[in-house]
Amino acid sequence: MSMPLKVNIKSASELSALIKSKAKDLGFTDCGISAADFLKEEEDNLNQWLEEGRHGLMGYMERNKEKRLDPRLLVPGAKSVISVLQNYYPEKQLETKNNYKISKYAYGKDYHYVIKKKLNLLADYIKQYYPNIIFRVFVDSAPVLDRAWAKKSGLGWIGKNSLLINRKGGSFFFIGHIILDLELKYNTNEIKDYCVNCTRCIDACPTNAIYDNRKVDARKCLSYQTIEFPKLAKRSDAELYNDWIFGCDICQDVCPWNNKFIIPHSEEMLKPIPELMNLRKEDWDTMTEMEFGEIFRGSALKRAKLSGLKETLSWINNK
Repeated sequence: MSMPLKVNIKSASELSALIKSKAKDLGFTDCGISAADFLKEEEDNLNQWLEEGRHGLMGYMERNKEKRLDPRLLVPGAKSVISVLQNYYPEKQLETKNNYKISKYAYGKDYHYVIKKKLNLLADYIKQYYPNIIFRVFVDSAPVLDRAWAKKSGLGWIGKNSLLINRKGGSFFFIGHIILDLELKYNTNEIKDYCVNCTRCIDACPTNAIYDNRKVDARKCLSYQTIEFPKLAKRSDAELYNDWIFGCDICQDVCPWNNKFIIPHSEEMLKPIPELMNLRKEDWDTMTEMEFGEIFRGSALKRAKLSGLKETLSWINNK
């Protein structure tokens, strides 16, 4: 259990306020804190989703299921979950004429490294007051239900496309967490669901992946088909891809909360790779492994590999 420096003791309320302020200083868009307990309300939905096989070939979703629901199994003695949002909406988007489409989150450097570095800086700040804390930093790389914790911490509500929506900035966010053995002040307010009767995301999804309110069948989602398992996934009809080759932003692009309130990010590492902005279809079609490695060094696009991208290109071009 963490023992504070006597000269720097802060109340849970004071320290929580300092943590949120520091998160803003580090460039995070928003920060919230929740108690590290069992996610009972998520248990049935997760079990049903897995039992119906809607996770497709993402076998890691089945492993360590208990840890996804209980952070105390990830960090012994965990008491708090600090959740942060990092805006990734770019100031400039890829040219659409004679070009393929890539999800906005992959325009810059790999977010795992960018967000993790900033979270470690936030943890270092907390250690100034409690140097012996036990903690772990998580950025989409361990069995953590990101959106559930962000919602619980008061950062937004779960939209009908299953993504977290923040009232001040929409849904183009990365989510990260620090789980630690320190008691803090927790959010107790239930965020109102502002989706109301809107169904734009459901109506716009070309593959009908949103099969129920706030539920997505990953097997049908273009993001899954172009990123997770491009060689093994059962693909949707080629014309439904509409030139998406890595990820898909359709359900976010049509969301009123993104159209009304979105503000481009200012995180230097997440700004579009210059070479990416200049690529066109013929460049992708003829790209070599060496060129791919040089352009996308340290990029999230490396996840699909050039071979996966090429297979998607072949599928949508009927080759």
